[in-house]
Amino acid sequence: MSHSKVPVVLSVEQALSMSYATLRFVHLGWRVIRLEPTPVPGRKSRGDPNRYIGREMAGKDLHSYFVAPNAGKEAIAVDLKHPEGQKLLRDLVRELPVDVFCTNTLPRRHTALGMDYDTLRRERGALIWCSISAMGLQQPGIPGYDPMIQALCGYMDITGHPDGPPLQCGPPIVDLKAGDEAFAQVLLAMLERERTGEGKQIDISMARAAVSWLHTFLPMLDMDSPPSELRRAGNQHRQFIPVNAYPSADGYIYVAIGSDAQWERFVAQPMFSSLALARYSSNEGRRAHSGELHEAIAAITSVHSAQEIFRVLESALVPHSPITPIERVAHLPFVRSSALATTAPDGRRIRLPPAAVDTPHLDATGGQLPFAPAYGQHTVAVLREMGMEESLVSQLLERRIIAG
Repeated sequence: MSHSKVPVVLSVEQALSMSYATLRFVHLGWRVIRLEPTPVPGRKSRGDPNRYIGREMAGKDLHSYFVAPNAGKEAIAVDLKHPEGQKLLRDLVRELPVDVFCTNTLPRRHTALGMDYDTLRRERGALIWCSISAMGLQQPGIPGYDPMIQALCGYMDITGHPDGPPLQCGPPIVDLKAGDEAFAQVLLAMLERERTGEGKQIDISMARAAVSWLHTFLPMLDMDSPPSELRRAGNQHRQFIPVNAYPSADGYIYVAIGSDAQWERFVAQPMFSSLALARYSSNEGRRAHSGELHEAIAAITSVHSAQEIFRVLESALVPHSPITPIERVAHLPFVRSSALATTAPDGRRIRLPPAAVDTPHLDATGGQLPFAPAYGQHTVAVLREMGMEESLVSQLLERRIIAG
């Protein structure tokens, strides 16, 4: 990829939230350089701890959990605890030049590592600077991972079965929400910069981002819904009835009836005509008798095959779905037609999730992304690109200010 005209993102990132955000820039064709710390004496692992999670893929620093969110990026290693490493960071911001600087490092460390907004914008006034942290820059000392934020912000209280323990959501949705928010806010800042010529500081709180999604929960508490009405409901919808997973003769299916019109079409089918009762004619009536209604539907569906039920539901235009095992998701037609891919060093083709939307860059590359970078893989190349003399690169390597 030519670097002459694409935006440059430099990211001091680890784990998932910011790595996912910058992956979305990769999907646009932007250049993303992830900066990781130099090795810590006595510690076997180097750089992002996520490099060592999952099965080993391409050497000790490239395990499976790390690959997908970091495909298509470059990787450099710089010691930001050392004054010369911090100077090198400033040089990178100025000389590449960097359009967007990202980090999900604990905010209280920003200034000590020389990567706070005020320091870096002195090198490039139009710099867009973006931080993701647990509670935002106003609470800089609080660390946080996705499950902790799910617990704090009520997600676990509303996830799971009514008679079971609190549960976290399957995907790390707070990490992904924060990453999407960083992506969106950076794009907005880029648009504003076109008009004003000025950069911007962006502060993403994972907790605030998580709570921003609770539109169908928090406001209802002020509109006479008791907390018990909002808590764990298993696979049921709390407001629309019936929406639930039901057994068939050969596995579970999911049915979602979201209106009285859909209910009328549903009970007009011979398979479900016994449910055409006055007390079920409105959503509030079905809600008042939800327990018995769910049991009655399950009694019907359990003696029919999933395909028999699906034919009936298709005829009634009622939303429904099989419950797809995770290993079959990649084979769904809409996934198969839009999935991205990368190639491991051993030649193995690795399927990646599709981008949220198509982009011209992905169309041009056929959806193929370079494999995730090895630790420090591009350090020397990036410094040469800046015009650094070979002798100085060698000195920095010898003194462990950089690693490659």
